[in-house]
Amino acid sequence: MRKSLQEKIIAVCDKKMAQKGTNVGLSFYAFFANKNDNPDLLMEAATWWIMTHELDHFEKALKIKTLVMSEQ
Repeated sequence: MRKSLQEKIIAVCDKKMAQKGTNVGLSFYAFFANKNDNPDLLMEAATWWIMTHELDHFEKALKIKTLVMSEQ
């Protein structure tokens, strides 16, 4: 996964956990605007989420952040 996407995922996870606690769940859509303005990046995140890690639609932000950080 590209570095810019890793950084964005970590930032979003941190923000959501600060707002709602460490038990907050996210889908990979949380890292994108409602407008699909970068389909390649969206597919990269979806592939990582669904194909690589076989994650459920919603996962805990802490789990996602830990996974991303372990791949840096």
